[in-house]
Amino acid sequence: MSRPAGRTPHAGDSPAAGGSGQPAGDLAARQAALVAALVAGGALPSGFAAGPVTAARLALLRKRAGEVARQWPRLAAGLGDAWWGTFREWADGRPGGGSLRDGWDLARALRDRGTLPAPGAEELAEREATGRYDGRTPPRPRRLPAVARAGGAVAVQVAGRVRLLRPARR
Repeated sequence: MSRPAGRTPHAGDSPAAGGSGQPAGDLAARQAALVAALVAGGALPSGFAAGPVTAARLALLRKRAGEVARQWPRLAAGLGDAWWGTFREWADGRPGGGSLRDGWDLARALRDRGTLPAPGAEELAEREATGRYDGRTPPRPRRLPAVARAGGAVAVQVAGRVRLLRPARR
């Protein structure tokens, strides 16, 4: 292994540790703790400043909110200025499952609380009519005709086409 000029080996240097002086397993554990703090609500690992980690966590949440808004545009539009705050409250400390699943889970949570806006209810009813999603495994397309309801909206899917039979209460 070649070393940069003027560098002397340290006792903890090894190829497995990446030359950091730490065993590879310890480094992997610290990286996993940092990732958990950034995206899954884990505790701040020792040796990291709270301010930069919090800023990075919020930036990642904003990015995730934008991805969900692109996948669920009527839900985001229905919440308007409350979108970011609603999403942040719901997603903070919750690991992401992808923008489609995150939006589906958020829409269902808002429906259960009675705070799902009408455009979001219509979008949720249409998604429920076209796909099966149990909250744990990835959504799958429905093959048979289906009817779904959410927030007063009723959608039907027949032969791969979705029609909104009744819009949500406004």
